[in-house]
Amino acid sequence: MNQINYEQDYYQWTQAMVKALKQRDYTSIDWENLIEEIDDMGKSQKRAIESLLMRLTEHLLKLKYWDQEKTRNAKHWRSEIVNFRILLHKRLKDSPSLKAKLDETYEDILPGCKRSVEQLFNLPENIKLDLNHILDEDWFPDSDID
Repeated sequence: MNQINYEQDYYQWTQAMVKALKQRDYTSIDWENLIEEIDDMGKSQKRAIESLLMRLTEHLLKLKYWDQEKTRNAKHWRSEIVNFRILLHKRLKDSPSLKAKLDETYEDILPGCKRSVEQLFNLPENIKLDLNHILDEDWFPDSDID
């Protein structure tokens, strides 16, 4: 098979790699770039979960603590929370090994979430937002009794 240049035509390169793999033509595989692409795919899944968890957490923080805007925006925030939870659960279903890393991921993204929403309003020093609640499809902080 004629070697397709990865940098000149990415799509054509992917199709050539699929064809070579299906035909078990291992001498035509661009191993270096294929390995890099597979590694990037895994990182992309992890970043997608981080991003969804961050957006979900930010909206839950708004719903729980942004009293001035709650009356006007609560329905929108709740809708976004539902959507982010659905997307997050779908991603976790596709990559269940990342679920085991959610505690660590949550600890990593929480400071950024706080910084983000603190640009909108003042958060209390000790926020109460548990990862189990965040992932619970039926839980909303405005119906929680502290």
